[in-house]
Amino acid sequence: MTASANADLLIAQAQEFKPKAVVIVCEDRYTQVKSALENLEITVLSGESGLEEVVEYDEIDVVLNAIVGSAGLLPTVKAIEAGKDIALANKETLVVAGALMMDLVRRYDVAMLPVDSEHSAIFQCLVGEQANPLEKIYLTASGGPFRGKDRDFLTTVTKQQALKHPNWVMGAKITIDSASLMNKGLEVIEARWLFDLNVEQIDVIVHPQSIIHSVVQFQDGSMKAQMGLPDMKLPIQNALTYPYRQPNSLERFDFMNYASLTFEEADKDTFRNLELAYQSLRDGGDRPCVLNAANEVAVAAFLADEISFLGMSDLIEATMCQQKKIENPSFEDLLAIDAETRIVARSLVK
Repeated sequence: MTASANADLLIAQAQEFKPKAVVIVCEDRYTQVKSALENLEITVLSGESGLEEVVEYDEIDVVLNAIVGSAGLLPTVKAIEAGKDIALANKETLVVAGALMMDLVRRYDVAMLPVDSEHSAIFQCLVGEQANPLEKIYLTASGGPFRGKDRDFLTTVTKQQALKHPNWVMGAKITIDSASLMNKGLEVIEARWLFDLNVEQIDVIVHPQSIIHSVVQFQDGSMKAQMGLPDMKLPIQNALTYPYRQPNSLERFDFMNYASLTFEEADKDTFRNLELAYQSLRDGGDRPCVLNAANEVAVAAFLADEISFLGMSDLIEATMCQQKKIENPSFEDLLAIDAETRIVARSLVK
């Protein structure tokens, strides 16, 4: 079990479940975790090196990567090289290095099992359809807390407003990404690599009820959708138990509670982050990596009250314009590009 900085929760969970090892990435919290677990037979590690070490343990079958941001890239590489299947909740791994990561997956013959509810839905809809090419996929989006709002409204929104998601309970970074539709943009990029699609085959539709998690359309026009209540426990369980569906006590969907399911076009003019994500995918090369790094800086700046909600898109676009494009970056290139982009983006925060 690993955590970034939440030592208290890591300690409580380790005491309950008694894993072989825990990692606290924040090295300042290492002593606290080590002391709390000293009477248990649990190895305590810290830092990025600790993450990269534990994913290679022989006992591990599946690595569930739920690290926020591009920090999830190297542990995923190490896990794949160690022959572990990946349950991927860290979409940035494929956003930053999609082509390279999927090449690794094929080379080491491991499974890449999506955990994001949208990609899990696509994955589930494709089971048994190996002989039937996809024509298109539709990623659904709730629209976030500002669905239907115009740019005039968005000029004055606060982080408190942006952190109130109507359907999902998530961490601060992904909640802000959902409000700006950047989260959906990152999912578009992730879907391109997971399902080997081109950008024209991926569409986003706003579905406020968050019951249909995504849709696939085949070349004969037939469509499949995966449905369920918005609860991340279900796609997590699906990834960890695939190809079996295990019983659980999660709440069941009741059609009578939903008189209608509605759909709207995504507003890429108002929520420019979604269009920036599409553009980065069209441009290719290192552009998605630059987009992601700039976005992480922008979200942090917004949460620190340094830029406005709409200012996040301005900062991301300005950073992308300043960075020279690299067509076929290596892993080493991408790590350097990520670091350099953050410096550039930070310098543009006004």
